[in-house]
Amino acid sequence: MMGRITSVCFESQTRPASRSVRTMDFRAVKFVFCVVCLVRCSPEQSSTKKNIKKENSAAIEELKKQMEQIVQDLNLIKEQQALQTVCLKGIKIPGKCFLVDTTKKSFHAANDDCIAKGGTLSSPLSGDENDQLYDYVRQTVGPEGHIWLGVNDILKEGEWTDQTGSQIRFKNWESEITHQPDGGRGQNCAILSSTANGKWFDEDCRGEKPSVCQFNIV
Repeated sequence: MMGRITSVCFESQTRPASRSVRTMDFRAVKFVFCVVCLVRCSPEQSSTKKNIKKENSAAIEELKKQMEQIVQDLNLIKEQQALQTVCLKGIKIPGKCFLVDTTKKSFHAANDDCIAKGGTLSSPLSGDENDQLYDYVRQTVGPEGHIWLGVNDILKEGEWTDQTGSQIRFKNWESEITHQPDGGRGQNCAILSSTANGKWFDEDCRGEKPSVCQFNIV
């Protein structure tokens, strides 16, 4: 009788212990499985976040470029509108327009004023441009007027350049009577003369004369 009771007690004690062990084993396996999942998933999540950041950065850079382009386009439109307004006061020729300033100034002062307006002193590139500039000067300055041209040999005597520093290809010097340019180092700036039918002369840059600004247009 005593042996049966002991056996039952032993079984009753053993069975709960076995269940407890199985429960602990299950929890341990579940914990290990979660850890493995986290280890495997973490790089993927990290990689996904990095990709999202890269995509966002690329999108932001693209938006910046588009905004910069829009600003440039707007500025160009404003410049074109301003030039159109300026050209309405002067005359248009293919690719550019002329606007006279009848106030007499030195070459450098006239040049600075043209640049401030967004243009340069007029520099004809062909005989046709020179003729149109000459006609405009006669109408605005007068038949005996002279204007500064954007042509000089200030940097090197005898090498006449435009306002960009490039040597000029077209020249219209008066060469039959006075054999221009003949002023040497004392006359390093060029003028267009209405009296001489649009011919060019070299003059002292400190003299004061009217001028014509030119503006490049599309």
